[in-house]
Amino acid sequence: MTTPLTSRRPRIEEYALIGDMQTAALVGLDGSIDWLCLPRFDAAAAFAGLLGTDEHGFWRIAPTVPTGAPAPWAARRRYRGETLIVESEWDTATGTVRVLDFMPPREGHAPQLIRIVEGVTGTVEMTSTLSPRFGYGQRLPWIFDESGRTAAVSGPDALWLDVPVFGADKNGAVQHRFTLTAGARVAFALSWQPSHAPAPEVPDAAAALAHTSAFWQEWVDQLVYDGPYREAVVRSLITLKALTHAPTGGIVAAPTTSLPEELGGVRNWDYRYVWLRDASVTLGALLRTGYREEAVAWRRWLLRTLGGDPENMQIMYRLDGRRDIPERELPWLPGHAESSPVRVGNGAVDQLQLDVPGEVIETLTLADEHGVARCESTESLILALVDYVRRHWREPDDGIWEVRGGRRHFTHSKIMCWLAADRAVRLARRGVLEADVHELERLRDEIHAEVCERAYDPVRNTFTQSYGSTELDASLLLLPGTGFLPADDPRVVGTVDAVRRELAPDGVLVHRYLTAGREVGMDGLPGGEGAFLLCSFWLVDALALTGRLDEAEKLFEELLTLRSDMGLLAEEYDPLTKQQVGNFPQAFSMLGLVESAVLLHERRKQAVPAGVAA
Repeated sequence: MTTPLTSRRPRIEEYALIGDMQTAALVGLDGSIDWLCLPRFDAAAAFAGLLGTDEHGFWRIAPTVPTGAPAPWAARRRYRGETLIVESEWDTATGTVRVLDFMPPREGHAPQLIRIVEGVTGTVEMTSTLSPRFGYGQRLPWIFDESGRTAAVSGPDALWLDVPVFGADKNGAVQHRFTLTAGARVAFALSWQPSHAPAPEVPDAAAALAHTSAFWQEWVDQLVYDGPYREAVVRSLITLKALTHAPTGGIVAAPTTSLPEELGGVRNWDYRYVWLRDASVTLGALLRTGYREEAVAWRRWLLRTLGGDPENMQIMYRLDGRRDIPERELPWLPGHAESSPVRVGNGAVDQLQLDVPGEVIETLTLADEHGVARCESTESLILALVDYVRRHWREPDDGIWEVRGGRRHFTHSKIMCWLAADRAVRLARRGVLEADVHELERLRDEIHAEVCERAYDPVRNTFTQSYGSTELDASLLLLPGTGFLPADDPRVVGTVDAVRRELAPDGVLVHRYLTAGREVGMDGLPGGEGAFLLCSFWLVDALALTGRLDEAEKLFEELLTLRSDMGLLAEEYDPLTKQQVGNFPQAFSMLGLVESAVLLHERRKQAVPAGVAA
């Protein structure tokens, strides 16, 4: 493959997200799309340069540079208003050019990726190099022209490129060179279609741009949040919406796989699936900000997926509810920043995580409180989940973090079992659930007594990660919000302080648990990882709930500075290299931001005396 454009691979946070709520692409500052799975989030990537090199697939549009020179990076970029349309601008010696990148929401048409190049000032020569490599960068396509269109075909996949300027195929890459003057525009439209199907319709780029902009503006207009940090909240909510799979209602944890939690490390996992926990708490953030349609769609997904058999519940599923997610490695991909192995699928699918029923019931309870219409199937599911908790809560499990170091009696899991019973009690007392309230209360009280006896360290005044352990765990920061104990209970305050002291040495960035300085951690894996960003937002919430609102607001504002220039957050942040790590963007991190903003706004309003302006 020959191309005049080469570049350093951008860092994780130097990418911007675009998507159509069925799949997503990552666009780098160098104008290169280095990640795109087609036709949906969990399909094989056609552009996998994110996890390797240009040889593994990319599509770059940028000002032309001499052969062998690095591709120029955009001088400015932003999302166009409150949408998922990316605007990138390059300043050159001869003029300025702008590229608009977006994926129109699908309404009966093929998946489309549209890139509109606009001349802003002067005259600029541009180069587009489209180099698809199907099967996660493994397969070189057959490229040919048909009726003025360019097709790239390999096995079951076909890409169709429509552009009004002449291009050439060179060693498996389609290259276009063209010159733009101020006010001129060239639109590139890439469509995916099964290779056996007829060619898709030629997209109307201008109409698609208008439709995409209108869709996102109309969606944002449903927002009911009226507090501070609106820009950060809106960008987070748009990102969460982009991670939903519109046809099924499932919500992926992230659109990527194997972005490392430690640069050069082995903690590289595939997050392109629907975790019951992640999807549940994502729905909580959407419900609290006015979005009920997504809750209805997810509830339908949940009922279809679990059916009448919660006993065989998995922690994660494919977008359509399928259960098979075998984990394997892709040895031909060197990994982002030489971090291998690259994995697809996720072996944690078979883990036992006893906190999941609690998160699901909590979200279904929240949906009821926010006016989502009840249904008999939901009531049956809640009762089945509570029965599951009743029969299994005494067992050790793998915990919230999917550790691979053996099962334990994790404190967070037990508390969430308590929460499942507690929320069922609430629903039964409100007449929403037909159940034996006294039996539910006995279950709740039994779990509560055991946790207080076996998970609490009276010497250190803190709950611990698991029964009999001296370790701490960031999931304990959720304690103040569960109602397990009053938020001002000394045991709760002591736990929050202990976690902050031992897992957040700088007082800001919270690690899930200790890994540093250990050859193999309690999770059964070598190496370390960055600070888990969701846990830092949990600390914000815990401080606010335990009466330290000023500290919570200060911490929240510090966390906002860690966002990328596009307002996005990965799974983790490395305090040593000062960059984001892990899959990107991560639903957990983005929803944590939303939940904290909403809580802080509510708490601040409560703290202001009546008649005094906040």
